[in-house]
Amino acid sequence: MIVENKIKTKKGAKILIETLKSLGVDTIFGYPGGIVLDLYNELYDCPEIKHVLVRHEQSAVHAAEGYARVSGKCGVVLVTSGPGATNTVSGIVNAYLDGYPLIVLTGQVMKGLIGKDAFQEADICDITKSCTKKTYQITSAEDIQSTLSEAMQTAMSGKKGPVVVDLVKDIFSQVVEIENFEPISQKSDSVNFDLNTIISRITSSKRPVIVSGGGVKHSGAEAELYEFAKKTNIPVVDTMMGLGTYPQNDENYFGMIGIFGDKSANQIIKDSDLILSLGARFNDRITCMFKDVDLSEKFIQVDINPNEISKNILASDFVVADIKQFLSELNDKVCIDFSKWLVSAESLKSLNTPNKKTTNQLHSFEVISKIDEFTKDKDVIFTSEVGQHQLWAARNLTFCKDRQILMSGGSGTMGFGFPAAIGASVAEPDKNIVCIAGDGSFQMGLHELATCVENNLNIKIMILNNGYLGMVRQLQEKLCDGRYSQTKISNPDFLTLAKSYGVNAIRVSSVDEIDAALSKAFSTDGTFIIDFVVEPMELL
Repeated sequence: MIVENKIKTKKGAKILIETLKSLGVDTIFGYPGGIVLDLYNELYDCPEIKHVLVRHEQSAVHAAEGYARVSGKCGVVLVTSGPGATNTVSGIVNAYLDGYPLIVLTGQVMKGLIGKDAFQEADICDITKSCTKKTYQITSAEDIQSTLSEAMQTAMSGKKGPVVVDLVKDIFSQVVEIENFEPISQKSDSVNFDLNTIISRITSSKRPVIVSGGGVKHSGAEAELYEFAKKTNIPVVDTMMGLGTYPQNDENYFGMIGIFGDKSANQIIKDSDLILSLGARFNDRITCMFKDVDLSEKFIQVDINPNEISKNILASDFVVADIKQFLSELNDKVCIDFSKWLVSAESLKSLNTPNKKTTNQLHSFEVISKIDEFTKDKDVIFTSEVGQHQLWAARNLTFCKDRQILMSGGSGTMGFGFPAAIGASVAEPDKNIVCIAGDGSFQMGLHELATCVENNLNIKIMILNNGYLGMVRQLQEKLCDGRYSQTKISNPDFLTLAKSYGVNAIRVSSVDEIDAALSKAFSTDGTFIIDFVVEPMELL
């Protein structure tokens, strides 16, 4: 009887690419450099993995995060050593704070040169240890399979997030004997917990409210949340990262909480006698609205990450669990109706301030409202840059489970939205991807127009062009007596810029031009820019 020998001899670069493929990786966002050329040489012979060449390493990480958010898979980034690695840090911070899984593969100098200030050396593991779930450095090809498998497990388990895997150049050419590879099976996020206390707290309350955070989206618990809210008639609010986790056209929905949220949502938090927080971090952009009220005694926190419990508000009760599992069990056991409270709270919606024009010039809220109306029957994924336009989008677009927006929440990273749209489009090439951008934020990633053209991506870019860094200008008006230092910015002619990249574009400066421009954009294949010239002094 002949026994098949499972041991094979291979170079480290080949082992690495084959391991990624066996882990289910089908897309890498990256930028080549000398240190990682052996890996790119192996990618040339691996058609199963698509490589998306970006024009800046930070964009690679944001694009990988956009891909992860839409696909549910782990985003993968490949960059070279030194500045190639350090350029990824802003993107890593963004993914870490918002909780999305990434494996960032960074090249590193030869093992014998580490610590000697070699050309393009940077200690990326030390640099990123505070903004990753874990960092790894592979110094032997024998460790490639086990380390990558563990890295994938780490990124995808619990509260998801980024990991860095630093690849010493030596390992690519090392020839080692390996056995057939079996990835580590994914751990279950299920946790045993006791619902009795939580149910008792809910049933004894008079005015409960549900806060839906990003954790609801991460766990795919939108259906369970809707079932619970309708079964109990408890009002629902959300955080910015929770937008779309509960349908906004439902009577139970009261808006987004926080400094730029809805007055009705903030007030119902104050009026409530119990807050059921589902996967929400309650950072300073939210807690600053409740300095005059102690939320802790009525605060019940549910989160998959034990480190989030009582971090910002002391929780009177808490559950460490996957939100989907928690709500599924809660739906099976809870039986109470808060219809009277829901009806009485309805009057709070009148507190919301309607949008108001201050001049005859086109206003941002008019643009966003028109986009919302035009796309209401389309299969669309929105992304947003960071600034005033982001909040106009949050306030005036309508979201639900199947109509989502990808935003930078915890980090507030200008330059996130456009590359995130690229990642979303790579993940869902048949969907319309709409990026809401400001003229300032867009200039942080406009070079990625080349990536869009090269990959024939169907992205519609809506630039709200007010000639200012609008959010900073608004704060200077409020806090600095209108001393607008360094906030008025010069812009390129976005139409000429688009033409130079081979992208179609159109400019709009009045409300009656918007519908025709949107029709043109959505009927044109590929990437399309609309430059909306809007009121420069508009305030949120």
